[in-house]
Amino acid sequence: MAWAGNVRLTYLSVPLTESFYRRAESEAQELNMRPLLDIVTTVCIGLLIGTEFAVAVFINPILRRLGVREELRAIRLFAAKLGAAMPFWYGISLLLLIAEAVLRHGENGYLLLIAASAIWAAVIVLTLVFLVPINNRMARVDPDAETEQALTEHGQWDAMHRWRVATLTAAMICFLAAVLRVG
Repeated sequence: MAWAGNVRLTYLSVPLTESFYRRAESEAQELNMRPLLDIVTTVCIGLLIGTEFAVAVFINPILRRLGVREELRAIRLFAAKLGAAMPFWYGISLLLLIAEAVLRHGENGYLLLIAASAIWAAVIVLTLVFLVPINNRMARVDPDAETEQALTEHGQWDAMHRWRVATLTAAMICFLAAVLRVG
């Protein structure tokens, strides 16, 4: 036991003081990491939504101008390539949104981050239930055999995909409003 001015220090005082500074240092590091997490999350979900938007607004309308067999060949290629990458991209995006919500627990915008994460999770579930089965069939379609049914199914996929893009955009708006403290 020692005396420092008018304060009596014990062996317990040193670990508490060290603990306080470690916690403060940890919080400072967390605050420094938030902008990086915000940037990574914004880029990740922004690029994903941009890719999905491009498919809905540019790629699919252009494919519809091709001949039936050429359209189905192109759809098959896109379905295979994007169908392989998107599950990982969607999952990483959801994890980033959840990390944002965890780091901002109890702060302004927290409920918007919960909403963004919930919307994103719902989109993943609905994608797995409705869009993935069609996409998998499109990736295996024989352009020389099943043209009419395949084009009808792709039209259904495209209509649901447009709703997915709008819903993902709503999730991103919730995310941006939360991290930019809009409102």
